[in-house]
Amino acid sequence: MAGIIIAVILLLPIYGVLIWSYFYPEESMLFFGKRWMYKEEPELSEDAISYTKFVSIIAIFIVTIILVSFIFDNPLVRLLLVLGLVSFIGYKLIKN
Repeated sequence: MAGIIIAVILLLPIYGVLIWSYFYPEESMLFFGKRWMYKEEPELSEDAISYTKFVSIIAIFIVTIILVSFIFDNPLVRLLLVLGLVSFIGYKLIKN
């Protein structure tokens, strides 16, 4: 039980960064060590912004799968989460 509480507490900042990265992809792309390289505000392409959002959603899925796998020891729940991840990736690939 204590391990679950510690895992949730440690994963909350990761969820926060991933959600922030999804809603503000321009800021998050420049936040992680690249802002010093530019004197002015750079213009980011739409592909880079959509890629950042896509990676954020995938990372949220993966962190959720890890957390749920840690909390529940049910293979059906893991299977449903992995199938949801695969279907989301497939949808995004077909859509583009």
